[in-house]
Amino acid sequence: MLRTLPSLAYLAIPLALYPALTCAHDHQEPLVDYAALSSVNIENAPTETWLEKYGKQIDQVFSGPLAFSHLQYTRCLEDTNTQFDIALLRMPFDTGVTYRPGARFGPFAIRSGSRRQRETRGYTLSWKNNPYEQGSKIIDCGDVPVSPFDNALAVDQMEVAYSTSIVGLESERPSFVRNLAKDGKEHPRIVSLGGDHTIVLPILRALYKVYGPISVIHFDAHLDTWPSYPGQSSDQSRVTHGTFFYLAQEEGLMSNTSIHAGIRCKLQGIGDLENDQAVGFQLISTDDIDDLGVAEVIRRIRARVGNSPVYLSLDIDVIDPGLAPATGTPEAGGWTTREVKRIIRGLAGLNFVGADVVEVAPAYDNAEITAIAAADIVHDFLSMFLTQEPRRRRLRIPQPGTNCRGRWTRKSYGYSFQQETCRNQRVSVRVWRSQKDILCYSCVAAQYG
Repeated sequence: MLRTLPSLAYLAIPLALYPALTCAHDHQEPLVDYAALSSVNIENAPTETWLEKYGKQIDQVFSGPLAFSHLQYTRCLEDTNTQFDIALLRMPFDTGVTYRPGARFGPFAIRSGSRRQRETRGYTLSWKNNPYEQGSKIIDCGDVPVSPFDNALAVDQMEVAYSTSIVGLESERPSFVRNLAKDGKEHPRIVSLGGDHTIVLPILRALYKVYGPISVIHFDAHLDTWPSYPGQSSDQSRVTHGTFFYLAQEEGLMSNTSIHAGIRCKLQGIGDLENDQAVGFQLISTDDIDDLGVAEVIRRIRARVGNSPVYLSLDIDVIDPGLAPATGTPEAGGWTTREVKRIIRGLAGLNFVGADVVEVAPAYDNAEITAIAAADIVHDFLSMFLTQEPRRRRLRIPQPGTNCRGRWTRKSYGYSFQQETCRNQRVSVRVWRSQKDILCYSCVAAQYG
């Protein structure tokens, strides 16, 4: 008998809860008795529209038309009277690749990766702003209907589409690049979503008509300055995602002040680097970020391009494939997404005339991690376009008011500061040449990022 008591107690619990459970939903509206309503004249039955009962038909983050960050979607190539300051233009082209195809689906993937972004939720801690609240009109101009069969036709279609988007239009925003344009006008700026990297050749052709030769900041694991690939036997076969910069240099589209960032590909030899320099590029390798730091990488990029009109092209394979696997030519040992984003923040204030994210091939993605990273970088581009100077982060070394006497030692990267007294601890600090004067005696270093 004693053994059965615990069992009876367990049975008593649901029986005690039964009245509460049966009444738990009494506050909800009862189901409609449609059988009873059938005898009532339906014209006299009370009705509410969706708008009256629930309000506007808003889009959830997982629903609605697939425009980037739920922006206004406009077919800008048809409606050439559409006014905007910045536009997203998609180029689903991938027939210039040398390895894995699939980047034609990149624009769709990046849009999908942006679904949790929206104009009303665009403020970031890193930028301290919302690009959609800076007074600029930002829209999604849709896809360029590029030919998947004829590369010559497709390249021309992309050039015409880009030119249509910027030539002849004038932005209503205060001047960012007006003084750089040949006609003295403030032209709209485009963030292009690729597509393989070949799309940059027609883009540079279109930009040249407005600004003349362009400086390029090129984030990539690969040089993309090769003259040709073995087996190419026609002029059109020279146009690939690894040769477009060489062709752009041949056509005079670029100035001699361009720079790579994140290079780590394998080469045929030193001749590739000599050719790269002849095309007009300096080089920052992936490993340089460990030896130089983010601040010096930023300083070198800014010093290289100076006050020239700047185009930023970002191949998603600059990021390590462990963090961004969805790309056609992955290379191990890349930068992290956070490192790339910090460098981008440090480039704000340059004379940007356009930017792109390319080589996203979603067939090789996992849980959209590459697409989400690409969409987030596009959001950074919007803030980068609209921010006049980079945010400077002040690092205390170690505490304000501490006596910061120490010894300077000249190094290849700048200076090393060996602090002698800091709460009885010795602290060594790396400081770049441009920062020496602001660190000495104040224990404060300023850097980009």
